[in-house]
Amino acid sequence: MSDHESRLRERLAAIPDPHRGGSLGAEAVRALGIDGARVALQLELPYPARGWWPALENAVRMAASAEGLEAVSIDIATRVRSHGVQQGLQPLAGVKNIICVASGKGGVGKSTVAANLALALTAEGAAVGLLDADIYGPSQQRMLGLSGKPDSPDNKHLAPMQAHGLQVMSIGVLVGEDTPMIWRGPMVTQTLMQLLQGTLWSDLDYLIVDLPPGTGDIQLTLAQRVPVAGAIIVTTPQDIALIDAMKALKMFEKVAVPVLGIIENMATHVCSNCGHEEHIFGTGGGARLARDYGVPLLGALPLDIRIREQMDAGTPTVVAMPGSDLADRYRAIARSAAARLALQALNKSIGFPKIVVE
Repeated sequence: MSDHESRLRERLAAIPDPHRGGSLGAEAVRALGIDGARVALQLELPYPARGWWPALENAVRMAASAEGLEAVSIDIATRVRSHGVQQGLQPLAGVKNIICVASGKGGVGKSTVAANLALALTAEGAAVGLLDADIYGPSQQRMLGLSGKPDSPDNKHLAPMQAHGLQVMSIGVLVGEDTPMIWRGPMVTQTLMQLLQGTLWSDLDYLIVDLPPGTGDIQLTLAQRVPVAGAIIVTTPQDIALIDAMKALKMFEKVAVPVLGIIENMATHVCSNCGHEEHIFGTGGGARLARDYGVPLLGALPLDIRIREQMDAGTPTVVAMPGSDLADRYRAIARSAAARLALQALNKSIGFPKIVVE
């Protein structure tokens, strides 16, 4: 390797990564070739971040320019790998990583955040699925505009529904919206496992699980039987919501599931008539919770009537207004969450086939 190439590699490795913290790292430079004043390189990121690519390309060109290289060809790829889960559990077939979205308390907009987060990860370049784990009160079928019933190609498994580029499954597509699920806990958890394991998920980088509020049977089942790579806590700044969010956070800590971060929803409201901004649920609550428990604050989202209207119409904000500030916020949160997961240890069972000696 020439001194010229070595210096450029050092400059590239030192480019700041705003999502993981620290720098890009030498491992991101997969290939690099210099021919006179021309350079061609391939970068590989361990998390989806298409929204960051333009800024990253600009940083690469600046690094090359500092070495006297002006003609730059850049190829950026994403390789999402499977990360560690609870001890004794194996990854789910067709799914690299399961991420739970929890709140501990109802009414904080968790399902809305889960749907937009899944769509934001898709927009950033990942293959994503969404499981509605709220058996008593499913809502994702309405929020994503699903209709009809899922197919069963073998009369044993269900093909996931498709919505806005997502693979989706919910009890809401199997029963009528006006049908109450009057079931006890064991039947609910059994149904959840059937939806999770009986759905033919296909080559997903992430499966987002929209948990029901609380820390009951379904949450315990996920902790004990489902290979979860990470969890995200949704809260409002209100003290009452923060108390329950803290309980959800501690629950994941007790079962050795990493908490990737906290999302503060309904952080502020801007009047659509006069533009006055008001923190109607308090201020700084999500940041305090993140600071007290040593986890990142992934981002804050406003209370905005458009978000509610778009969810009711079955076209969440990320797809309804892809170039908006609201969509940009969801995508920034998605990049940060995926980047935090990329910092976790890899699942060592992947890629090592079982060897049987007879």
